[in-house]
Amino acid sequence: MIHITENAVHRIAELQKELGDDGKCLRISVEMGGCSGLEYGMSFDAQQDDDVLMESAGVRFLMDSQSLEHMDGSEVDFDDGLNGKGFEIRNPKAQSTCGCGRSFN
Repeated sequence: MIHITENAVHRIAELQKELGDDGKCLRISVEMGGCSGLEYGMSFDAQQDDDVLMESAGVRFLMDSQSLEHMDGSEVDFDDGLNGKGFEIRNPKAQSTCGCGRSFN
């Protein structure tokens, strides 16, 4: 299961409003790349046949099964404070992370 914090819920809702209602959902993914080997990705996308549709705090989002395997138990947050980095993923399965916060292994 993936948990989305209240701060992230508000920011995702703002982004969806900016895009309009085109039927796309938030996609959270893990891809090869980044400084540490794997990199997080977030976008708005249409559901594919192999996607898992999930919901947390009222936000529906898509994940493919491999991304879910890497991120199960994670928390998605949004920090827009003075030193905020934007979206931040806290992943208990990550053995190490990069300083940019988008890459892990």
